[in-house]
Amino acid sequence: GGPILDPIANDAQGRIALAELENDGIDTSYIVVSQEGNSPFTYVIVDSQTKTRTCIHTPGYPEMVPDDLPRSNLLSALNGARLVYFDGRLHETALVVAQEATRMKIPILIDAERRREGLDDLLKLSDYVVCSEKFPQEWTAAASTPSALLSILLKLPNVRFVIVTLGEKGCIMLERSMKEVPEPDEMDIDILMASLKEKVDVYNPMPIWISSKSNMRLCSNGMGSICGRLILGTAEMIPPTELIDTTGAGDAFIGAILYGICAEMPP
Repeated sequence: GGPILDPIANDAQGRIALAELENDGIDTSYIVVSQEGNSPFTYVIVDSQTKTRTCIHTPGYPEMVPDDLPRSNLLSALNGARLVYFDGRLHETALVVAQEATRMKIPILIDAERRREGLDDLLKLSDYVVCSEKFPQEWTAAASTPSALLSILLKLPNVRFVIVTLGEKGCIMLERSMKEVPEPDEMDIDILMASLKEKVDVYNPMPIWISSKSNMRLCSNGMGSICGRLILGTAEMIPPTELIDTTGAGDAFIGAILYGICAEMPP
């Protein structure tokens, strides 16, 4: 597997994490291990009745800083990489890595879970963005999720696509058309979203995706337009009695996106 750049401490949590990563074939040689402090860890409390969860996070200390990653190590870690993924944390070090990845023309995917310090600087360098349900409207102040996705692509001209995850409701993807000639007429993205939803078979338990044309000129409330396509993806309908714990579902989703990009699979 590819290398991971992250700080841990030489404590029980750090040793467990390191061993699991190594067992999974991840290159851990660039992890910074501190002999003091503590590794980051999270307690996850799951309510079996409501199927909700509460995460109690303890940040790691000391945090990784740019000086912890010599440029020779950074270049070595990025050598041969086809994609670099950032979770939005450790923004100062992440920005140094992102700038070097950009210089080396390595695509970048950002996980925009919530607004964080330094996230905007990372987003400006990103090629792909995957965000949580509330992030698009919080970041853009747009009136709806589809118009917020449009605003993101207008604000970040280098981004090829943005995906918002919606839990049991699936996801929405807005992909920028890089080559095709756009259709002459503009289409309001909220109206387009409504038309895609009308095509969903609410009785089909299996996940499907419904796409608009790939070269539509999409607009919203006079904020500008892009040429691209809108995709609605549904989630598998799982009976509540079969749900045990959704912890890590979003990470698994992003992992699949990363694999799809590297394998050059069509969206």
